[in-house]
Amino acid sequence: MEQSFEDILGSLSEIRKTAQELREILLANLVMVGEIPAPTFGEDKRMEFVLNRFKEASITKNSVDEVGNGIGILEGKENSGNVLVVAHADTVFNTKVDHTIQIQPESVTGAGVADNSLGLAVLSTLPTFLEKLDIELNHNLILMGATRSLGRGDLEGLRFFLSNFEQPIKAGVGIEGVELGRLSHTSIGMKRGEITCRVPEEYDWSRFGDASAILTLNEVINHINEIRLPQRPRTSIVMGSIEGGSSFNTTALKAKLQFEIRSESSGMVQDIHRSMEEIVTEVASQSGDTIHLDIFAQREPGGVSFSHPLIRHTRRIMDQLDIAPRPGPSTSELSAFIDKDIPAITLGLTHGDNIHETNESIEIKPIYTGIAQIIGTLLAIDGGYCEEA
Repeated sequence: MEQSFEDILGSLSEIRKTAQELREILLANLVMVGEIPAPTFGEDKRMEFVLNRFKEASITKNSVDEVGNGIGILEGKENSGNVLVVAHADTVFNTKVDHTIQIQPESVTGAGVADNSLGLAVLSTLPTFLEKLDIELNHNLILMGATRSLGRGDLEGLRFFLSNFEQPIKAGVGIEGVELGRLSHTSIGMKRGEITCRVPEEYDWSRFGDASAILTLNEVINHINEIRLPQRPRTSIVMGSIEGGSSFNTTALKAKLQFEIRSESSGMVQDIHRSMEEIVTEVASQSGDTIHLDIFAQREPGGVSFSHPLIRHTRRIMDQLDIAPRPGPSTSELSAFIDKDIPAITLGLTHGDNIHETNESIEIKPIYTGIAQIIGTLLAIDGGYCEEA
């Protein structure tokens, strides 16, 4: 007999308890995967780890595709469709960073542990959780560690899979390490890029005090700050990182600004992009320096509504687990699902601190609630409760 949705809600406490009983397996997987460096375009060793975990769980359908995604398919009882669960494998840290993971009684610390080593560890351990709970879905469950997600990767791994998988995907669930309560079901319009300024190496001393890539970039930033942004649609320009120069007494020959344009309107993103192109052209002509604007990632706004059955039932699952839902737009893997008109959400697993710092940390205890939330949502999707009439 099929589970009612009330039965699913009633099973969540047992699912959470079982997740806690498997603490040592989960944390061992977290340490092992987290200590493997995985910068974007360099995730192959992590994918080897994920596939080994799938094989140990007796998942016979496992493979690495042409762009390096690690894929395992748990076949459903009825083969009645496909549900895709994805966690991105790459982190913002390069191979030179110390990736040692430290486990304390209540927390775990290490570079990339929250974004997204925990998500990948839970994905790798999910077959073990389901086996322990004696859960066998009707749908095929596709588990994927996605490569080339961050930065210049521009979600290439997931986009490639969705464009080449020959069967329809009923729904998608993205797993992120943080933040528990995250309920992303829409994507905002976005362009991500860099502005690079270079001055000639042959320094003109007649411009004493003026010739510096940092000063030129500062002029660009001043002009960007003058761009008028509307209150509706909600729009922002995030200037996230500035790099430039090498020492106190050396002219900065190169400087770089990393930025994101975000808006609920795709047209507004385009308008701001054009304004920034004009700024770059103007400042370059005035300064005589070389300035280059490079857009390497973008998203289109979209997603399912707050009242969609997938969101409504996920909220009830979160309420049952005393998770305070935090709905909001995302620029994560969710965007790739939206581009293919696949209903999808992104959920977080626990609470974290110092995100994208080398001492990134997560709390252990909330992870079990986060896992129960993921499994409960999968049961709701599998039971047909998340489909529009």
